[in-house]
Amino acid sequence: MSQRTESVVRLVILIAIGTMAGAAAFTHVHDLSVAHGQPHWIGWANAVAVELMAIYLGLEIRARRRAGRSVGLVGSLLVAFALLSLAAQVAEAEPSVWGWIVAAVPSLAFLALVKVVLSNAPITPPAVEPDQPVAYRYDEPEPATEVEPVRPAEPTPSIVPAPAAVLPPRGVVQPNRPHVVGIIR
Repeated sequence: MSQRTESVVRLVILIAIGTMAGAAAFTHVHDLSVAHGQPHWIGWANAVAVELMAIYLGLEIRARRRAGRSVGLVGSLLVAFALLSLAAQVAEAEPSVWGWIVAAVPSLAFLALVKVVLSNAPITPPAVEPDQPVAYRYDEPEPATEVEPVRPAEPTPSIVPAPAAVLPPRGVVQPNRPHVVGIIR
């Protein structure tokens, strides 16, 4: 199978799973909202908000990782919306272990699909700046072929710097200077 054919097959599978899992998840969130007193249009609004928020948060995590930013809060929100979707799936199920498992499959498949698609980031090597200096470069000095004699320098007047003022620690009063109230620092 050629790479192009494989890509087309993967895309068809992606669309089929995404459509079916999304439809099931939307329906369960809608039905749960309506069963608990919300009008039909609000049920659909809840379904759109819950399911599309999970997709958006996955995209946001991908963008933040590329930028080197923290994903903590966004990751927590993704888990919260995924659990909300999963809870709606399970709440609409037949109250048995198999009923819960079967009801959770569309939501889990949809989340797994989003995770796989969003984790397929293209690998690009970091760009190297051409003007960047080489770090830790050590050049061996070349041996001198001719040594020039050192001539004594002409005498220059020596300048002796004044000693730096030493201040006592704060709160210490000097016994020999009782007239000084404080020192401005």
